[in-house]
Amino acid sequence: MPVVSLAKVATSPAVAGDLTVRVPFIYGKRLVTNRVSFGKLRRRSCIGHCVRSELQSPRVLGSVTDLALDNSVENGHLPKGDSWAVHKFGGTCVGNSERIKDVADVVVKDDSERKLVVVSAMAKVTDMMYDLIHRAESRDDSYLSALSGVLEKHRATAVDLLDGDELSSFLARLNDDINNLKAMLRAIYIAGHATESFSDFVVGHGELWSAQMLAAVVRKSGLDSTWMDARDVLVVSPTSSNQVDPDFVESEKRLEKWFSQNSAKIIIATGFIASTPQNIPTTLKRDGSDFSAAIMGALFRSHQLTIWTDVDGVYSADPRKVSEAVVLKTLSYQEAWEMSYFGANVLHPRTIIPVMKYDIPIVIRNIFNLSAPGTMICRQIEDEDGYKLDAPVKGFATIDNLALVNVEGTGMAGVPGTASAIFSAVKEVGANVIMISQASSEHSVCFAVPEKEVKAVSEALNSRFRQALAGGRLSQIEIIPNCSILAAVGQKMASTPGVSATFFNALAKANINIRAIAQGCSEFNITVVVKREDCIRALRAVHSRFYLSRTTLAVGIIGPGLIGGTLLDQIRDQAAVLKEEFKIDLRVIGITGSSKMLMSESGIDLSRWRELMKEEGEKADMEKFTQYVKGNHFIPNSVIVDCTADADIASCYYDWLLRGIHVVTPNKKANSGPLDQYLKIRDLQRKSYTHYFYEATVGAGLPIISTLRGLLETGDKILRIEGIFSGTLSYLFNNFVGTRSFSEVVSEAKQAGFTEPDPRDDLSGTDVARKVTILARESGLKLDLEGLPVQNLVPKPLQACASAEEFMEKLPQFDEELSKQREEAEAAGEVLRYVGVVDAVEKKGTVELKRYKKDHPFAQLSGADNIIAFTTKRYKDQPLIVRGPGAGAQVTAGGIFSDILRLAFYLGAPS
Repeated sequence: MPVVSLAKVATSPAVAGDLTVRVPFIYGKRLVTNRVSFGKLRRRSCIGHCVRSELQSPRVLGSVTDLALDNSVENGHLPKGDSWAVHKFGGTCVGNSERIKDVADVVVKDDSERKLVVVSAMAKVTDMMYDLIHRAESRDDSYLSALSGVLEKHRATAVDLLDGDELSSFLARLNDDINNLKAMLRAIYIAGHATESFSDFVVGHGELWSAQMLAAVVRKSGLDSTWMDARDVLVVSPTSSNQVDPDFVESEKRLEKWFSQNSAKIIIATGFIASTPQNIPTTLKRDGSDFSAAIMGALFRSHQLTIWTDVDGVYSADPRKVSEAVVLKTLSYQEAWEMSYFGANVLHPRTIIPVMKYDIPIVIRNIFNLSAPGTMICRQIEDEDGYKLDAPVKGFATIDNLALVNVEGTGMAGVPGTASAIFSAVKEVGANVIMISQASSEHSVCFAVPEKEVKAVSEALNSRFRQALAGGRLSQIEIIPNCSILAAVGQKMASTPGVSATFFNALAKANINIRAIAQGCSEFNITVVVKREDCIRALRAVHSRFYLSRTTLAVGIIGPGLIGGTLLDQIRDQAAVLKEEFKIDLRVIGITGSSKMLMSESGIDLSRWRELMKEEGEKADMEKFTQYVKGNHFIPNSVIVDCTADADIASCYYDWLLRGIHVVTPNKKANSGPLDQYLKIRDLQRKSYTHYFYEATVGAGLPIISTLRGLLETGDKILRIEGIFSGTLSYLFNNFVGTRSFSEVVSEAKQAGFTEPDPRDDLSGTDVARKVTILARESGLKLDLEGLPVQNLVPKPLQACASAEEFMEKLPQFDEELSKQREEAEAAGEVLRYVGVVDAVEKKGTVELKRYKKDHPFAQLSGADNIIAFTTKRYKDQPLIVRGPGAGAQVTAGGIFSDILRLAFYLGAPS
């Protein structure tokens, strides 16, 4: 077999026969040149193309040259145990010279007796190395300029970091490596192909260079430091195209031998790379550096493994999707295992396995924020009484771009081997099954696979079960695309009843439909499949429900007039308290009036919303506004607050509720409008998880609706509801005393702002009639507003007045009638009061001017107070009285605000 140099391979257009090249390796402090066989470069003719070669996998045949670099090798036995601390620094941590200095500073300041530091290649270098191979395979000559870029990146970094002999030595090795890589890439260029083993050897150079530079920087601090090529120590056996298993027995033997020749208190080791049992260079596959560090931690029996990254630790959820995600102080090994499987990007999925055996804690820390304590991963911590600490659910994770495959048919039930046949077919196409769910009836099996693999899976299943489908034993093989997985992870879930109920309740209240469910018997994980577009909203909903963040509501306000504007000011003033004390974040993302609307995804600045409406407001569009409030995927729950008295807007409630938008309103038009519309809304509300709150429709901020519901829900029976429901009419008749005329009192109330701009809107009794209709319907009566007897206090001749001014001018002409009624009442020791009555026994309602004895509660009101008396089976002899201010912007806005907070509590905020 001929032996040739890499330089000849680099310049030769093609080499026939067996190819063996001398490849230099740094082995500890010795330079070892090995013969690496690449098998045969077989010429193969291609029609219309040049001659092509195929490069086979390399095999290290053995040492032919052993050149000692340092004769003063210190022989020593490897001490294992708590004296060692293992650190791992990712590519971002060593991304440039300044960051390498920061890493060296962390290593130097660690007061552990001995330190093993695992480093990745500099940021982007591994990608650059793979790009070199791709260009060479594609016979793109630009691989040479790209390789020069790799050289320059490391040369410039070394010049910034090193000087003297350290710099000269590193640059000499770097140039040798680059020349060898140039030759290897030329061989790939000729062959047009590189095997996985050959690629692994090429891409591992980034770690070699970063480890050498860091070791030299540490030595500049005056400390004893050497670097380790992990391929001399770590032995792994490939088990698939993207996974390897470490051989701990052989690795320990090699580590002992390596340390006997290279003992030092600080060892800088390469991450990511290793060797096969046949001494062929390989890698631990993508993102394998933290796996390398865990293996090293186990080999050294270190007291701790610290993985340094660019985030503060492991978060309770992806902070890019949940801005309120928190850094977890601790995780058990099992919890970390589960979360890494579901994509927690600070951990390699297999990192936990090597350290678990020796109870070595892993700490995730941020190299850019040394003040952050990070997350510790260790055995489950228990208190002195043996109780597991922390919340039952530690975190949530998602996997996107999945499809569900549902295999369904009555012929599956009780037939052994069906599941085996299904998953054998899936295995044959190399698809990865993420989750499996099967009903106990055995009628169907569904499982999730990556969307890019679902076509092959579908074809394989249809082929395998062609006869079963034709014969009707299987009814369908259904593909459901555009899915995502949401998982809740927590070791304490196994001992805490009700976690599943809370989890699913949170999803239901966010109006999220679940397509599949899976939970292992360990109970460390609950997994659900949801629509991809619902995933972020679902994640935020469950995250909020378990109190890991605030309960956030996307709020849209319609009608920023007197009441709406007052509500916005109240939310502004209370926002900080709600966040800190009640974990509620009311995010007003939209405000719309009749002509302009203002929207902001992150929330409108309520300290200047009036100014922003004028400066940045766009043309009002109700459909666009609705879609904006509902379409904010970063906030799981949305509510529209209608502060108008507009019947057209009230007609939208059903559609909003149907779309999963909660509704809060003081607008009486929906609940007192057409009966079929009211019944349709209430029926939808009962069947869905959307909420419809309207306390302020009757009595402003007084708890009238909630009191009535409380009576009914606890089994009481309503007999009669009677009350003064209008603050305006309450004021009028509370002040219509002595010798004062009714028109005088009305004029005074109008000037004080107690009436509508046109007082006839109050005096007509329509507002009271609407409230009576609402209470009657809440009590179970099917009353219509049109059929309700209402005493109109506007004299008939004045009902057709063209303006409010004309009405006020002519009203004194009709004072005599009401003055006479007042005198008659006073003579009998009574007062006049304008009341609404719901007679549940007779199933009717009335609105009229009535007389009450002066000792009656209705006769003892003052100002604009409302009063409502509930006569029920329980409160028959002594009615239940609710009394208080029933009008005014502040109390009405307060009632609406109370409903919004009640909605937040229903959705998971702590009450």
